[in-house]
Amino acid sequence: MSWTRSMITALAVCVALLAGSAGCAPGDAREQDGKPPSPAGELLDARDEEGRPYREVDEADAPAVGVEVAPDADGGWDVRLTVRNFRFSPDGADGRAVAGRGLAHLALNGRRVALLRTPEYHLPGHSVPRGTHHVTVRLHADDGSVWAVDGEPVESTADITVSDREPAPGPGATAPPEQARGTDGRDRGGGRGSPGGDERA
Repeated sequence: MSWTRSMITALAVCVALLAGSAGCAPGDAREQDGKPPSPAGELLDARDEEGRPYREVDEADAPAVGVEVAPDADGGWDVRLTVRNFRFSPDGADGRAVAGRGLAHLALNGRRVALLRTPEYHLPGHSVPRGTHHVTVRLHADDGSVWAVDGEPVESTADITVSDREPAPGPGATAPPEQARGTDGRDRGGGRGSPGGDERA
């Protein structure tokens, strides 16, 4: 029997599907209730302030994020994320939810300022006026849904304070959610995440 390019491609597709616990039969792509299986977690009715649905995952498998913000020499702020059970999707990734994959939404005082596909970002000084501000990072799947545990988004918040003389990091700069502390001594993770797993960026 001679192998053709189309036969090799078809075989490779079947092997990939079998590795992902799916078969090549048409009926295998549906659950018993007739609905297609969710690629990762379960979509909830709950939505965030932008109308994006929460995607519930088990705490043991859930991604986690921490955020640290530090002043730079030019008067701006360097934002650094620490993630667990999560990897950033490259630009142009298809729009389907894959377990532990996606991008981060960075918000300043509740207003989104960037979509992050890397663990680092720079906030220019002019975007952070005098006063105390909240920098929040929330993890999303590639389909736009929000990763969630127990109905709470997977996110983390750091507080920064800008004075007249020079910027100084607030006491709310956070590590992953289970280690985050705010000025009042309570957790400042703001959302839910998994303390386990390997850090991946």
